[in-house]
Amino acid sequence: MQVMFTNWRMSALAAGMLVVLAPGIARAQHAAVAGRWEATVVVNGQEVPFSFEIADGAQGLQASFFNGDRRITSTAVTTAPDGTSFRFEQYAATLVTSEAAGRLTGEYRRARGEPLPFRAVRATATLAVASAAAPQVAGTWVVQAKSTKGEAAWRFIATQTGDALAATILRVDGDTGTLTGRWQDGRFVLGHFSGARPLRLDVTPNADGTLALSQNGQPALVAARADAPRAASIGVPTDPSLHTRMKRPAEPFVFAFPDLSGQIVRSSDARFRGKVVLVNISGSWCPNCHDEAPFLAALSREYRGKGLEIVTLSFEEADQLANPARLRAFIATYGLDYTVLLAGEPDQLNEKVPQAQNLDAFPTTFVLGRDGRVRAVHAGFPSPGSGEFYTKAEHEITTLVERLLAEAGASR
Repeated sequence: MQVMFTNWRMSALAAGMLVVLAPGIARAQHAAVAGRWEATVVVNGQEVPFSFEIADGAQGLQASFFNGDRRITSTAVTTAPDGTSFRFEQYAATLVTSEAAGRLTGEYRRARGEPLPFRAVRATATLAVASAAAPQVAGTWVVQAKSTKGEAAWRFIATQTGDALAATILRVDGDTGTLTGRWQDGRFVLGHFSGARPLRLDVTPNADGTLALSQNGQPALVAARADAPRAASIGVPTDPSLHTRMKRPAEPFVFAFPDLSGQIVRSSDARFRGKVVLVNISGSWCPNCHDEAPFLAALSREYRGKGLEIVTLSFEEADQLANPARLRAFIATYGLDYTVLLAGEPDQLNEKVPQAQNLDAFPTTFVLGRDGRVRAVHAGFPSPGSGEFYTKAEHEITTLVERLLAEAGASR
């Protein structure tokens, strides 16, 4: 009995020592990973460079990806002796990391697609150097394209400070997010990863004044300055306000889908009667929908009390329709206070929204007047990385909403 009691006391003492030591161990572990990192994920054998940060705050460790100035921050963390895992519920993804000798290794486990190998080293402060070797490529360029959406051209939009470049490729459905990088070995090497759409872009100047743009190691596309004669021969980027149309414009737009509680919401409901309504086609898996959400949230806050209603028809994978955890995180992340409905799976888009033609972009926004008819359709949505095109999209939609709100009320 005495031996058992002694063993129990020793076990209790050991447990007590672990309790005392654990905070110190945790602090050391946090210090080892907190800070700014220069990271890469590997996509199709290509290393995609991007900035990454881990902060140690009152809520514990939080990790952040970046899209330009916007942060995409983890929603939960799990620490263990062999590493730290960061959950990004808004993407239904987890970054698993381990630290050794000032380096992070691990993988990014996505809801869609294979895990991406992840590596990072401590970031160093690097000044933008005015290098004679780095050509000036800032501005807007027209890029040759042949997309599944029928596009003949895209835009490449770049800003430059010394040998540092920030840029994006703008398509009809939105842009690639802000790519950043520097001049090295005769080209600009840019990368973007915000927890979605990983992209490496190699930008090589050609002798004739054009650029060669290679995405994730794919064959290069030619880009010409938008004001150069060569741009006209490449093609004209698709106007997002003309891409999608209503089959019968005189008919009111109709919908009937369940909200997240299972309650069916219809376009004929009293809450929408006589209102200006934005019907937003979206999906929580869609990076460009994440770009648009802050704008819609601000639009709702500003104009809801003046007669605007926003309805998102969210198209999610089957498992998310059964348990929309990622969509709930999407709503919470952007503070969406408007109606969000579960419309179906992404490949059911045209079946579920049969009144539109050439509806193939996530997101797409239908702007309805007080009579329920569609007055405009805007395909896609750019991020702030698209500069004036982002500002233009916000301005055009806001101006149209204000004009429609000023119209006399009409019953449906």
